[in-house]
Amino acid sequence: MVTKKPRIVIIGAGMAGLTAANKLYTSSSSKDLFELCVVEGGTRIGGRINTSEFGGDRIEMGATWIHGIGGSPVHKIAQEINSLESEQPWECMDGFLDEPKTIAEGGFELNPSLVESISTIFKNLMDFAQGKLIEGSEKNTGGLDFYKLASKAYKICKSNGGTSGKLSVGAFLRQGLDAYWDSVKHEEEEIKGYGNWSRKLLEEANFAMHENVQRTYTSAGDLLTLDFDAESEYQMFPGEEITIAKGYLSIIESLASVLPKGLIQLGRKVARIEWQPEAQQSTENGYANRPVTLHFCDGSVMCADHVVVTVSLGVLKAGISQASGMFGPPLPSFKTEAISRLGYGVVNKLFLQLSSSHEEVGNKFPFLQMAFHRTDSELRHKKIPWWMRRTASICPIYKNSSVLLSWFAGKEAIELESLSDEDVINAVSTTISSFLQAPQKQVHGNSHEFCNGSSNANEVKFSKVLKSKWGNDPLFLGSYSYIAVGSSGDDMDSLAEPLPAKIGNYESAGCPPLQILFAGEATHRTHYSTTHGAYFSGLREANRLLQHYHCIGV
Repeated sequence: MVTKKPRIVIIGAGMAGLTAANKLYTSSSSKDLFELCVVEGGTRIGGRINTSEFGGDRIEMGATWIHGIGGSPVHKIAQEINSLESEQPWECMDGFLDEPKTIAEGGFELNPSLVESISTIFKNLMDFAQGKLIEGSEKNTGGLDFYKLASKAYKICKSNGGTSGKLSVGAFLRQGLDAYWDSVKHEEEEIKGYGNWSRKLLEEANFAMHENVQRTYTSAGDLLTLDFDAESEYQMFPGEEITIAKGYLSIIESLASVLPKGLIQLGRKVARIEWQPEAQQSTENGYANRPVTLHFCDGSVMCADHVVVTVSLGVLKAGISQASGMFGPPLPSFKTEAISRLGYGVVNKLFLQLSSSHEEVGNKFPFLQMAFHRTDSELRHKKIPWWMRRTASICPIYKNSSVLLSWFAGKEAIELESLSDEDVINAVSTTISSFLQAPQKQVHGNSHEFCNGSSNANEVKFSKVLKSKWGNDPLFLGSYSYIAVGSSGDDMDSLAEPLPAKIGNYESAGCPPLQILFAGEATHRTHYSTTHGAYFSGLREANRLLQHYHCIGV
């Protein structure tokens, strides 16, 4: 029998796939050992990393942040390739360094002390959920013991949870807000200078604003679906969070640059993956059959010894629900159950360019945080659409930029994808104009810099928009994963398990090992939802194969 080189096919040219390919190709002990191929269904590399341009500025349609520079492999690569500085303006979000301007619906700029008190409560509640708030570590502020308040909220939630014992972040946060109101007893206090807003309504609107930020952080469209217990297992790198001046795509291009031309095949969308969980004994033309067969949408076929699947959790969810099935035979139940239980949401970004008559406004446009009336409130501005009411902020992508950015999650993000540019421009213009108008009775002479008193001048106009559409893109079907109520980190470990599952000595039984391997951010138990989580998962699967072929020590 003629011996062939093992063929490894990686599905997906995103961070996980290209990291795996880079490691396998550059490993000195594996030179000429493998046939290596990356197949990508789209027309570009990068996956959920997609650097673009808008209004002359470099922007990110997908992954945006390096989440902590201490120990991040993404930051290390960015330093090595000098991607952290650029002459071209980019989405550096330096406005975050300034004090945000928080305005309540109707044009009422909020007193910083009111905003800060709710921000502090929200932060401490999230710190408690993440295991960072330890008894005695937080000094009382304003007479509040945050650990005691959070503990009370947690105990009430657990007692209300019944026999299931499953607690969501959303339920805990709202119970924490109720505990705060119980402790201060001022919720119905009228507050002068804010029209029909009471203190309680203002505090709730501010709290909801932070909840909406958390929705975009996690991709959980509803925080009631976000598992509480998993929060303490999620890990963050220390240090500041930054964006990449030369674009996130520069990291991807660096990983791909070592691969020979032709190794990455674009426009090769996989329709079905056939594998062999049972013993294989047949041969063909003197060669041992490769156990995995890939069927592509164009009708072509490719056989492999090992396939590294790096498609999104959204694509896997769709794949196991199809009548024909993405995998044949179907994945084992431990795998499909994990895929079904895990959460996967949609987060979209909306960029808008101020019209030329308003470009000078870019020099004054604030980092605007918006506190909305509840959707069922009679006090709400009727022309502000429902999908705008759960975005937390809109701001220039850097100081003095005429390009503004807002984030959307969940059903609002899906709705955004379906809207025409004209509808988006009209809705955002109406919303921002209503927030930046001077209220009928201005408090303490506060005014908004680019309102000069006339109602027409208050209308902010935009010349064009650009939005991401991750939810309806068939190659992604969403943005990133989270631990949903009813799932756990164990499900991510199960998703990361290669197939066939290791039960006994399957090699001696004739069942080829490591036929299907899984990588991607949703397969990393502690760094899911991040580019560095995807990076680590790609390394993990490459090392698994290298160890299998004794290229590196176990």
